[in-house]
Amino acid sequence: MVNLTPSSSFSVTMRLQLPNQAGMLASVVQAIAEMGGNLGQIQLIEQTLKISLREVTVDAASTEHAEHIVQAVKALPEIRLIEVSDRTFDLHRGGKISVHSKIALGTQGDLAMAYTPGVGRVCKAIAAEPEKVYALTIKGNTVAIVTDGSAVLGLGNLGPEAAMPVMEGKAMLFKEFAGLDAFPICLATQDTEEIIQAVKHMAPVFGGVNLEDISAPRCFEIEARLRQELDIPVFHDDQNGTAIVTLAALINALKLLKKDLGEVKVVLNGAGAAGIAIAKLLKKAGANYIALCDSKGIVSKDRTDLTAEKQELAVELSGTLADAMQGADVFLGVSAPGVLTPEMVRSMAADPVVFAMANPIPEIQPELVKNDVAVMATGRSDYANQINNVLAFPGVFRGAIDCRASEITPNMCLEAAYAIASLINPAELTKEYVIPSVFDKRVATVVAAAVQRAARQDGIAKL
Repeated sequence: MVNLTPSSSFSVTMRLQLPNQAGMLASVVQAIAEMGGNLGQIQLIEQTLKISLREVTVDAASTEHAEHIVQAVKALPEIRLIEVSDRTFDLHRGGKISVHSKIALGTQGDLAMAYTPGVGRVCKAIAAEPEKVYALTIKGNTVAIVTDGSAVLGLGNLGPEAAMPVMEGKAMLFKEFAGLDAFPICLATQDTEEIIQAVKHMAPVFGGVNLEDISAPRCFEIEARLRQELDIPVFHDDQNGTAIVTLAALINALKLLKKDLGEVKVVLNGAGAAGIAIAKLLKKAGANYIALCDSKGIVSKDRTDLTAEKQELAVELSGTLADAMQGADVFLGVSAPGVLTPEMVRSMAADPVVFAMANPIPEIQPELVKNDVAVMATGRSDYANQINNVLAFPGVFRGAIDCRASEITPNMCLEAAYAIASLINPAELTKEYVIPSVFDKRVATVVAAAVQRAARQDGIAKL
């Protein structure tokens, strides 16, 4: 494995006291460079005739790498390391979100209208006409982000408390990219029926439910049941958000290479929630050959250990991932670090597409196959073509809630993928630009519009 590119995920700030002499700061910069760190901001805090006090920010590739950088600076003669702080932990202190009132309570009259006795009139109006809850409360603009902490990122079953930072971050993304208010709901149960009942009981407050980081196969039943039993949109982002963005990027990659989705051979490694959803959406989009692989190899019809979801996607071919990769046009990875080798990539068809989306360490590091792949994508922000769910879920919920859709259908997901892909016109397509930036302000609006059109076509939009 080659070294990962340093990123802000492993960023530290060092407060240093240096002699106020020429070359002292240069020695710090050189030590950081020799250890492979990426230098960020350098801030002068205080200076006298004898000393200068500075804060130096450095990006590293891992916690261990950051510690090596710190120790290298600490070992410099005449340099005093006063304090080291982890910028990611600093950002999370006290939580990342809060609740604010939309109106000021400056007078007795304000209080009488916002709360008792005036609020009683509004309560009675909603009781008489329940649909008014969307116009007169937060329900029309609020999403519940629900998890049990059983599959947090790629880290595994960490539990509800440890899942909180991810859910807070998700709430930030909803607000930033779609103007939706969202709140983390981290449940202290991993029982399927208890999760379903908990979500049903809290549903009156929310206009939609985003299921997050719930392990397979339970996530399939939870989503299916909630879609049947609730009249608000329910979306498992790990499944459908990943599928939407993956398809969008693949549409453009194949357009660039002048290949047809219906004719290419796709190998999809990872048969959990994301992998199953990607396979289903690709089929709906017209893919005819998909070899799904899990930790035991190709999901083959002759295997007796398959779940119902895997059985639905099983193929006649059997063997290992390496066997599946022979002559493949596309590799899509939602699995584990390092499972794809350069030799496997070189066994693919001409102009191969490789989306290695395991995070933070991909199935294969792009540096190892940069001359062997026509289009490369990862889940990381420090490489080109980041497959990031934030391109999908804000717009999907914005569109579904605005048209009061009762559910989110496969057709809505398909149209969302087409909408994302359409933002890059053919003249702009390059091997390093097949998916829009997460900061492209057009994305959520275009996705929301596409989702609303699809909802109306499917006959599930109330507005």
